Amino acid sequence: MKPRQRNSILLTSTLAIALAVVAVPFYWLVIASTHSSGEIFGSPPPLLPGGEFVNNLSSLQESASFGRVIVNSSLIAVIYTVCAGAVCTLAGYGFAKYRFKAREALFGLLMLGLVIPTQVTLIPLFKLMAELEWLNTYQAVIMPNLALPFGIFLMRQSMLALPDELLDSGRMDGCGELRLFWKVVLPPMRPALAALAIFLFLFQWNDFIWPLIVLRDGASFTIPVALASLQGVDDTDYGAILTGTALAAVPMALVFLALQRHFVSGLLAGAVKE
Repeated sequence: MKPRQRNSILLTSTLAIALAVVAVPFYWLVIASTHSSGEIFGSPPPLLPGGEFVNNLSSLQESASFGRVIVNSSLIAVIYTVCAGAVCTLAGYGFAKYRFKAREALFGLLMLGLVIPTQVTLIPLFKLMAELEWLNTYQAVIMPNLALPFGIFLMRQSMLALPDELLDSGRMDGCGELRLFWKVVLPPMRPALAALAIFLFLFQWNDFIWPLIVLRDGASFTIPVALASLQGVDDTDYGAILTGTALAAVPMALVFLALQRHFVSGLLAGAVKE
């Protein structure tokens, strides 16, 4: 067997194993959402679809008002993605293309946010939200993470590849800074913006700890918090929980599929070194 054929077989086998590792848990999640709790923990576990999906969905809606919860999560995730995307893009542009005192020091300070555990900031942020009287509101969930360090880093690295001559040409043609940003800077950044949008949406959609702390009314819960509230001490409807989990994965898959062709190129654009 030729080395090229051997390498091809090895690569194909590795990819097949990786696909199984990813696909099998998701497949079981979908299958389990169509069974009752007793069937899920039966022996052997179910491998084919059952007939309890409608009952699980009805129980989920009755226990957690899941329709309202989906609207809450969707609204919060969309608003956060748009607002945080704007903040990260503008900040990344400023760090990449403007020269000002202490620029590198400020950027280094910002990058410290990548290594500081989230738990360290929970108490100060909670006290701040309480002082602002924002507890149990959407802005309490959205505002603290608008300037996400990774998002700023990704956009800065992407914009470093943008030629300065292009910006200078726009300024010479009388283009103002905001118009320059909108008309000249953003169009080439579409792949990076798509990658950023996917990351921000998934970050907010899956966030659990912070919404759990600041949201107190069941009517304002997000999906992770609502599903966690269904876990009882003596009795837990796992069929309903897994149904909700499977439904929660659908918007994430749709967002990724809609932006996937830009995703990889956007991440590669963030690998440019200064």
